[in-house]
Amino acid sequence: MTDRRSLLRSIFDAAVAAAHPDAILAEHLPPPPNGRVICLAAGKGAAAMAAAAERHYLDDLKLPPDRLTGIATTRHGHGVPTRCVKVVEAGHPVPDAAGMQAAEDSLALAATAEADDLLLVLISGGGSANWTLPVTGITFAQKQALNRALLKSGAPIGEINTVRKHLSRIKGGRLARAGHRARILTLAISDVPHDDPAVIASGPTVPDTTTLAEARALIARYALKIDDAVAAALNDDANESVKPGDEAFARATFKLIARPRGSLDAAIAVARQAGYEVIDLGADCEGEARDVAAEHAKLALKARDEGRRVAVISGGELTVTVRGQGRGGPNQEYALALAEIFKEVAGISAMAADTDGADGGGGAASDPAGAMIDASTFNAMREKQLDPAAYLASNNATAFFEATGDLVMTGPTLTNVNDVRVILVG
Repeated sequence: MTDRRSLLRSIFDAAVAAAHPDAILAEHLPPPPNGRVICLAAGKGAAAMAAAAERHYLDDLKLPPDRLTGIATTRHGHGVPTRCVKVVEAGHPVPDAAGMQAAEDSLALAATAEADDLLLVLISGGGSANWTLPVTGITFAQKQALNRALLKSGAPIGEINTVRKHLSRIKGGRLARAGHRARILTLAISDVPHDDPAVIASGPTVPDTTTLAEARALIARYALKIDDAVAAALNDDANESVKPGDEAFARATFKLIARPRGSLDAAIAVARQAGYEVIDLGADCEGEARDVAAEHAKLALKARDEGRRVAVISGGELTVTVRGQGRGGPNQEYALALAEIFKEVAGISAMAADTDGADGGGGAASDPAGAMIDASTFNAMREKQLDPAAYLASNNATAFFEATGDLVMTGPTLTNVNDVRVILVG
């Protein structure tokens, strides 16, 4: 089983390495402009992306340091040393005051961009929470409360960001509007199913086709309790996002430099090299974590009954409708649901983890990335009389896997291309 655990971790590590800024960013950077390079970055890979851009322009192209400036806003614990670009560590998944100030400063710096400048926007997963700048009339506390409610609702990330975009002064194309005089190049690491540019970090530099009416409908669908000020803001036409055809995008270009599909392919290659037939479920899986786990378990059990040596591999971003008071995230909940299903089954092991190194948690760099299960998990369940169904009922996957010793701890990976889930059979 130790070898299986090593293989599971190798599969995950390959996915992460395929999307690391140090390996992928430089080839996409353009020649320096006649003016400044203004680097604005947000997300869990923001500081690493900014540092890679600095190495390219300052070291490789010998750009004078006074022509490179910027702000990189990243999750607490995800900062790296930089020279010209200021790094700000901010809250995620729940925004904090540091992120709000960094967003305001980033928007102001973008507004100084001139025609000869390059506004280089580096986006990765987590950017929506890192860049929080409420519209007029909404307090920061109200925005935080809404964000918490959205995260607990079970809504997919695209719907969450539809609401966020209509309550923000930087998302939904508004950063492009602020810096429209310059050439704008956005390089993005996708953390969303189907890689929609308007969803990644809530699309600060791209057109948005979602509407205030859709945001209001989502609030109603998930029966979210919102303050009167938030309701008023969602009824204010001034808070509509920036639409296709707006002059803000006349000199704007968006490019994906890493996506979940590429990382999943890297993971699949490792599994195949280890002699496994791969069932590739794609990079865009969505749904309630425990329900998706049940579907994937059926495939694994069928393969086992047929005597096949199979790796069931999937990406995407699952959700959890939080009903209990426990700790965890969608990957841990997926693994916990598998533990309940496979507890009497031999020859199956699994791992589910988030490529950014944090699955749920309280926003600390020490949060778990996910969890593994195998025969040792089932032994610990029996010895300690742990009932996975009870832990599922209280959304308390972290406590369960703390007890079994199966949490996956990676620390910040400095990238984010969603989840990687692997079930090994035979």
